Amino acid sequence: MGTPSSSESPLSTSVPPNRLAEIQAEFSREWSRIASEAQRGALGVPDDRRFAAQSWLANPVQLLAAHLYLLSARAMAQMVDAARMPEAARRRLQFSAMQWVDAVSPANFLATNPDALRALIDSQGQTLRRGIANLFGDLRKGRLSQTDETQFRLGENVAVTPGAVVFENKLFQLIQYAPLTREVARKPVVIVPPCINKYYILDLQPANSFVRYVVERGFTVMVVSWRNPLPSDTDRIDTATWGDYLQEGVLRALDVAASITNQDQVDAVGFCVGGTLLTSALALAKARGRDPVGALTLLATLLDFSDTGVLDVFVDESHARLRDYQLGRGGMMTARELATTFSFLRPNELVWNYVVGNYLKGEEPPAFDLLFWNADGTNLPGPFFCWYFRNTYLENRLKTPGGVQVDGQAIDLGSLNLPVYIFGSREDHIVPWRSAFASMNVLRGTMRFVLGASGHIAGVVNPPGRKKRHYWTHPGTYTRTNVPADADAWLSRADRHEGSWWPDWIRWQAAQGNGRVPARSRLGNARYKPIEKAPGRYVRVRAV
Repeated sequence: MGTPSSSESPLSTSVPPNRLAEIQAEFSREWSRIASEAQRGALGVPDDRRFAAQSWLANPVQLLAAHLYLLSARAMAQMVDAARMPEAARRRLQFSAMQWVDAVSPANFLATNPDALRALIDSQGQTLRRGIANLFGDLRKGRLSQTDETQFRLGENVAVTPGAVVFENKLFQLIQYAPLTREVARKPVVIVPPCINKYYILDLQPANSFVRYVVERGFTVMVVSWRNPLPSDTDRIDTATWGDYLQEGVLRALDVAASITNQDQVDAVGFCVGGTLLTSALALAKARGRDPVGALTLLATLLDFSDTGVLDVFVDESHARLRDYQLGRGGMMTARELATTFSFLRPNELVWNYVVGNYLKGEEPPAFDLLFWNADGTNLPGPFFCWYFRNTYLENRLKTPGGVQVDGQAIDLGSLNLPVYIFGSREDHIVPWRSAFASMNVLRGTMRFVLGASGHIAGVVNPPGRKKRHYWTHPGTYTRTNVPADADAWLSRADRHEGSWWPDWIRWQAAQGNGRVPARSRLGNARYKPIEKAPGRYVRVRAV
């Protein structure tokens, strides 16, 4: 087996000659080593879970192909990293190269995957039959199956915390949960989840429900359940704007919660885009002379969009103009397109892993409540999406005082002077933790930052009972005047704690001067009476 040709590609011409020579020399050395070990029968299984099955070790030809594939992928990544080009162009090229390299893995094709071929032979062809059936089933659904969705039913084994819908309008339903303690904190906790997903990521099953955990610790909890707009809707929800979501969504929910509990203020939690909406709504209220929230929690939330991680590859003026043309006056940003985008941020985990299992091996994906939720996406009104995309991801206007206006009213996130608990996840690819940390440079008041392990969802949904993962804290609180300039320096001095961050948040939330009152047995009040049992109608609407 000879050494590969060193003929130049367009990419190689933009790599500094010295670095290109180093990459080529390393590639040749590794190629020779792999070929030599293959000839001696000493080639081991690569350190990559795609090739971990013993069937790869038992098939020398495909084992060699796996090693050479990984070698080529590494060399391509090194060339992209070394290329002389603007950083924004490099990130796009890195993303494109990743998509291509991950797609052509020998594990993704029946003829070059010895594990799938062994299963085909052992099953006398049944894996192929089941795989084809799975493929056609997914084609009918219009999406890749990541879990056995038949095992989950809303209101029966997910989203089961007892409660009732106490308010609804065309944008959302407000769910109030029944108390589980004799006394509750005086102020309720209102949770604003992202409107690009269903709220029940925070109320999956009793063992991993953030909602239930908070209720069990003596808080009145209310959650915004955003409506999933459909193309068939006739009330023109497809024209809803960012301002509509702030005023008729977040602020209306806060007002209803305050009325039901007879409080001047509530405490509030925002998750992901929900946190961005919540903070923007509070700034709008502040500009109008109101302070509806006493303490604020932001979970994996972006306020400063300077670094949006891998999502940055989709952000440019031409994309914004295209969306403005397509959706700026109405229409839907579909759940299917959003889900596809997020899946291909981690294609090996969220795409090709299931292609191999579902289609090549004919397997049924296991039942997993988080992936059931992940498949239950929502559409977004076009004007809302276009405003959000341009003013945050593209132009990063929210962090600038007066940088955006809502119905002619300039807002300033820095005007918010209240206690804030900010949580980031260390491996979050959607909200990089350093960007979550940067929120402390935008807000005022006393702030506590907590960093959790794992990613965007698993970092947040980490119940104490499972005794998994860990988190970092630093003694004391910050204000905008003493926030560390370097997030990594903060981490180097932070204390690591085993387990879930949830108890830390409970202690912080309980310390916000809440006081205790007897729990009310009836949900709602005379003005806002229960409409239906939780989880309500809106969450049951699936995108088409």
